[in-house]
Amino acid sequence: MSFAELLDHVGGMGRFQIIYAILLAIPVFMTASHNLLQNFIAATSEHHCHVHININNTPYTNLTGKLAAKDLLRVSVPMDSNQQPEKCHRFVTTQWQLLDSNATVTNLTKLETEPCADGWVYDKSIFTSTIITEWDLVCDSRQLKQMAQSIYMAGVLAGGIIFGGLSDRFGRRSLLIWCYLQMAVTGTSTAFSPSFTAYCIFRFLTGMAFSGIIIFPLCVCLSPAVEWTPTRTRAVVGTMHGYCFSIGQCILAGVAYAIPNWRWLQLVVSLPYFICFIYSWWFVESARWLVIAGRPDEAVKQLQRVARINRKKEEGDKLNTEVRLDLREACKTSRYKSLNDKDSLCINTCLLHPRFSTSFAYYGLAMDLQNFSVNIFLIQLVSGAVDFPAKFISVLTIGFIGRRFTQALTLILAGLSVLANIFVPQDLKTLRTVLAVVGKGCLAASFNCVYLYTSELYPTVIRQTGMGFSNTMARLGSIIAPLVKMLEEYIPFLPLIIYGAAPIISGIAATFLPETLNVPLPETIEEVETRLVESVGRQEQ
Repeated sequence: MSFAELLDHVGGMGRFQIIYAILLAIPVFMTASHNLLQNFIAATSEHHCHVHININNTPYTNLTGKLAAKDLLRVSVPMDSNQQPEKCHRFVTTQWQLLDSNATVTNLTKLETEPCADGWVYDKSIFTSTIITEWDLVCDSRQLKQMAQSIYMAGVLAGGIIFGGLSDRFGRRSLLIWCYLQMAVTGTSTAFSPSFTAYCIFRFLTGMAFSGIIIFPLCVCLSPAVEWTPTRTRAVVGTMHGYCFSIGQCILAGVAYAIPNWRWLQLVVSLPYFICFIYSWWFVESARWLVIAGRPDEAVKQLQRVARINRKKEEGDKLNTEVRLDLREACKTSRYKSLNDKDSLCINTCLLHPRFSTSFAYYGLAMDLQNFSVNIFLIQLVSGAVDFPAKFISVLTIGFIGRRFTQALTLILAGLSVLANIFVPQDLKTLRTVLAVVGKGCLAASFNCVYLYTSELYPTVIRQTGMGFSNTMARLGSIIAPLVKMLEEYIPFLPLIIYGAAPIISGIAATFLPETLNVPLPETIEEVETRLVESVGRQEQ
């Protein structure tokens, strides 16, 4: 009896699988908040140099307080090309002549200025407090904002490498419980950071936990839920978790609007993970992993527990000695290997660089979302809402046509949408926006497919290790994307060429991967070898 048949024997997609999928989905709502949180807690408000002048000692004390404050800014801080106060400089001496309507100043550019020596004044009409306003991460320190996000992404990268391998050796359950606790503790600690350095350290640790969490639920790396889910329902459950992430993006916009203080916002999105940590002790270890790890008796106990929850106790009790012997035999034939043990698996991994291209192009487009002439909360809401129709269409094609077709099509369409923007004039903002939204939607659909597809391509013996590697490729894509954006200073359309070409190449490569629709999960590396050879053979024919 195969493992897929065992799952059907103990209830298939029963009450246990539904509860399990829901409990794994709950943290996904908040992972979106942590991944995109710096859009709000590090939002840059309008600012200018702080001015220290006693208005009562000026030649214009007869003016009203409001007018005097406005004019005080005019004589202390130069204006930029948009007639807004300069953000990083002020006049060395107060230019009172600028208040005289009869006087003429022939060359304002020759007035001597200096950097802001007494701090800055921030517009707090939208955000009352951010890490920018608290630690003055503006002007010469403005790059620290990007560095903080890079440090967080480095934590995500480190977490994918570390937790992916550990979970294959020590099990899914224990690592997931630890990641929930780490996310709760480090996320909460971030809210109480006494300095920018401490903030970066806690964000790095939070990124590690984030990566560990998304390695497990269906949303990003579907191993535990997939390993307990029947073949016919994987796409539906995977898409449900993908929608949770999209809903989380929309929820973040509302929460950030309601909580304009960054410390309180950080706290609100972190504390719920303590609840996740508590209920995660109910989780069961993957029976598939227990078999591969040489613990068949424990695997049978877990299957019997699932059968009881699914109200199939009698069927669970029928998992007799013969089944145990079959599982023990599976343990003997299953070999624990690394990704480098088989050339064909290395080829398989190389072909899975759609994870890199999807993340790379996605974050490349996400940088352009700021070009919309709307407020930051609406941008966040729209970027999350775009995913809904895209993922709905993808679940139909994933479930009825196939994973390979969906993966290849979404990547190629996304790349073409990005490349099309090269030929659209800058003044046609509506058309450029539509193309960008279509591209982001295609990439959202690609994400929806690649999470499921990748988990189905790796065998159980190294599924988490492979998913950790795959997650690493995605993180590298998100880190490199903003660096490519800098190339537009030399050739304006070069970043779009790179953002568009990468998913097209990956989409073509995806056509050589084996189809996994209605195919049982591979248990050993040998099964993957066979499927890959057959797939490449069909493509050559």
